[in-house]
Amino acid sequence: MRWCAVWFLLLSASCVSAEVFTALADLEELLDTEAVFIQALENFVVQTEARVAELKRKAEEYKNEHRIASNDVSEYLSNPINAYLLVKRLTTDWKTTERLMSDDISKEALRNMTEIRKFMKSPTDEDLTGAAIALIRLQDTYKIDTASLAKGELNGIQYATQLSAGDCFELGRQSYNHQDFYHTVLWMSEALNRHEREKNNTETARWEILEYLAYSTYMQGNVPGALAMTDELLEIFPDHPRAIGNRVYYLKAIEKGVPKEQKATEEKEEPQYDQPLERELYEMACRNAVSPPISITSKLKCRYVDNGVPFLKLAPFKEEEAYLNPRIVLFREAMYDSEIEVIKKMALPRLRRATVQNHKTGELETAHYRISKSAWLKEEEHPVVDAVAKRVEDMTKLSVSSAEELQVVNYGIGGHYEPHFDFARKDEKNAFDSLGTGNRIATILFYMSDVAQGGATVFPNLRLALWPEKGTAAFWYNLFPDGEGDYNTRHAACPVLAGSKWVSNKWLHERDQEFKRPCELTPSNAID
Repeated sequence: MRWCAVWFLLLSASCVSAEVFTALADLEELLDTEAVFIQALENFVVQTEARVAELKRKAEEYKNEHRIASNDVSEYLSNPINAYLLVKRLTTDWKTTERLMSDDISKEALRNMTEIRKFMKSPTDEDLTGAAIALIRLQDTYKIDTASLAKGELNGIQYATQLSAGDCFELGRQSYNHQDFYHTVLWMSEALNRHEREKNNTETARWEILEYLAYSTYMQGNVPGALAMTDELLEIFPDHPRAIGNRVYYLKAIEKGVPKEQKATEEKEEPQYDQPLERELYEMACRNAVSPPISITSKLKCRYVDNGVPFLKLAPFKEEEAYLNPRIVLFREAMYDSEIEVIKKMALPRLRRATVQNHKTGELETAHYRISKSAWLKEEEHPVVDAVAKRVEDMTKLSVSSAEELQVVNYGIGGHYEPHFDFARKDEKNAFDSLGTGNRIATILFYMSDVAQGGATVFPNLRLALWPEKGTAAFWYNLFPDGEGDYNTRHAACPVLAGSKWVSNKWLHERDQEFKRPCELTPSNAID
């Protein structure tokens, strides 16, 4: 009796599971359960095999690309598309790969990858955003159509690297995140075109592209187009909640009348342009689409100069006039290759994101309109840096005693610096106050590399472009002889389209120039 009571309690405690053994009907149902388990196991095996196959494909793809890059690292990374794709591979692509690897067997490998990230340089999501924005900047500045850029054609030069549908999708997504619906439409449209042509495309689903494309098309004012894309999306993904809601909204919008193009409210960080046409002139100069009139260029001369320096009588500088008023000159063969290598080697470990001075607060800060990294070198650190400083004195006939340290700059993917002045204007706060050396009277800029495409130094007001040539130095005065700023020296560093751009510059200040360039009493506005 006691045994029966205990057995009853056990059965009561597990009545749902334990009762099945008491009847064949229940056992027959267990066979159905086992069939589901087997199917789930088979699905897991299929998925695992597909995952392993995908990982093998990705490993081979990464190895092939890395092999190509390793053959000539500088040449490979000088192509901005390669540079963008390298950053993309090490961010979004590797995240996808890590998700494929994320099972118990792969945990150790993932831990190792985590440890590697701690000790080796690795790009962030912010790097990916920056690389995408840079590629779009190149597209705009050099007027490259989306299809050409996607197939690796940069201003008529075809490179081996192309963008996949997934690569184009990422560029569109980055544009979307910045409420740049114009470029979102361009890149999502290209992603859609490439998705149709690519076989076995598993990187991005068609409905995902349509989702971004439809809304951005609506924000561009094309509501019927957005509705058509949404309908196509719903054919693929009938239960997509956002698409269902958007479709209703688009239909109502069409009934009320198609609105004008939507405007993003986000304020963008932009430098102040002095003239309405300055941006256009700046970009045209970058493309070599404008130039000074022949009435100016016909008067330009080249000459050998010694500037009264005894040594230079034996080895004079090669001076080439680029403009007359303001006077901008080029000194050819002004820096040796051996010096360039020393300066680059010293600068590399010190490179930090270049900053600009906030004209309202006087504080230094990073800005998207100056994309580069810089380092500062002192004369006493190395004989080469000292020799360059002395050469600056010989070339300019000015003193470097109050000059700033040699600034070394490297421009990255689409690296640029939009139109700006080197001198401080009267409304700028704390400009060079801490130096106590006055304003920047002159600039000398050394080009330390050739640049395959783009990267010119342009003066929009003058319609002048100086193209980088390794070893050449450009020189100009920022101030008139009476100390007022020359607004025609406003200049910019064009985006680097292909190649790596290295420059160094010396900013010379007013102090100690009293006898080198005496102040004139004639007001600058009276100078012809």
